[in-house]
Amino acid sequence: MEVIRSQKRTFSNDIVSSPTIPLYLTAPPMEVRLEEFELFAIDRLRVLKGVSDGLARGKNPKEMDDLVDSLWKEHMRHSDVSEMFNKDIISHFVLRLVYCRSDELKKWFLSMETALFRHRFRLQNLEIQRAIVGEFGLPYKAVTGAELESLKERLGQVVRSLGQISPTIESVYYKVPFEEVPDLVAGRRVFIQKGYAFVAGSQLVSLVVTQFRSHISKALILTNRKWTTTIREREKDRLTPIVEGLSTSYLGPDYSQSSEYADISLKDIDQVSKSSFPLCMRHLFEKLREDHHLKHGGRMQLGLFLKGVGLKLDDALAFWRAEFTKKVGSERFDKEYAYSIRHNYGKEGKRTDYTPYACQKIISSAPGVGDHHGCPYRHFSEDNLRAALGRMGLSSRGMEDVMDKVRNKHYQLACTLTFEAIYGTSCDAGINHPNQYFEESQKILKSNAPTAPV
Repeated sequence: MEVIRSQKRTFSNDIVSSPTIPLYLTAPPMEVRLEEFELFAIDRLRVLKGVSDGLARGKNPKEMDDLVDSLWKEHMRHSDVSEMFNKDIISHFVLRLVYCRSDELKKWFLSMETALFRHRFRLQNLEIQRAIVGEFGLPYKAVTGAELESLKERLGQVVRSLGQISPTIESVYYKVPFEEVPDLVAGRRVFIQKGYAFVAGSQLVSLVVTQFRSHISKALILTNRKWTTTIREREKDRLTPIVEGLSTSYLGPDYSQSSEYADISLKDIDQVSKSSFPLCMRHLFEKLREDHHLKHGGRMQLGLFLKGVGLKLDDALAFWRAEFTKKVGSERFDKEYAYSIRHNYGKEGKRTDYTPYACQKIISSAPGVGDHHGCPYRHFSEDNLRAALGRMGLSSRGMEDVMDKVRNKHYQLACTLTFEAIYGTSCDAGINHPNQYFEESQKILKSNAPTAPV
């Protein structure tokens, strides 16, 4: 796959001839426009993050099938089948490059791509499913004749034990080494004899997913090797910045400008910090009030957030000055800190209008000793997190739900559950940005506020 400047993309007829789900066995011999390289990857990333959220929320297989179907239609569907197929291929290989760069990234990508493949496979009819098995070249043959007859009673027992409405055995079974279907074995959903599992045709997904996961896992290792030895340096001025930015990219609304629900002033800030700041910003705000200072990472994270919730530049300078001068004095504040505040508002340097940090950027930060920025759900100890959540008013039940997500590293969902527990409402879209948390909170509080008499 070669990335080129904007011009018509070309592709091989072999790439678009298959109507089935791609197996991503080899990179396609095609040219890709530079803008498609990034845009296709972002669309697929929206799908994978939707899958991640669905799994973290404990959706059952049928609910996940429906979710994957809707996510795919929303972000990956195209009226031209060949264009859709190529977008599928291109986006996968771009994200493979993005997520091969660390063990943590590889683990997430491998899990989400495998889950996506599983549910896309489940949505296909049996004919296409068997075609995919054939594409993998799996050496499994259907059990027939006398062997199948001799096993019918045992196979029927398995079917009945699963509580199926129509406890009849299927007409097609495959005989495979039991270690190749660990999910079926773990769930006692398959008959095992002499080291072989007898897999029903409707359970083909387990066979294929094991092979798919193994292939992607090995491919990520090879891709990482190629990235570190060749691609990263060769493409340092073109693709490398895109690749390194995609894993922490924010895909939601722009919060660089305040909205009707984000317009605070100095007189409101203490009260609003308690009612509407997410935990990450509430912690920074409290530490600033307590210590009258924050290190650079904390100043950036909190400062850009405050800008996004409507704190004007003059108020921001007054706010930071009032705290910092208690510790460093006015002259030092003007000399060392005022410039960076004006810079964040686009009034100094390159005059860039800087955007508040999204959750993914905050979660991936690495606060050191004395730092207070980052994501509390990831960076706090369990005791400190429980104490902070208690101060926000979470019940013991709500706190346990949040801690369960934290232990499973679903940090954004933990924040979402915190929001839902505090405001007594669901947030189906999930919390993806601190400024989103603030705005959604303000919408709820203002809608519940009593109206003044006429």
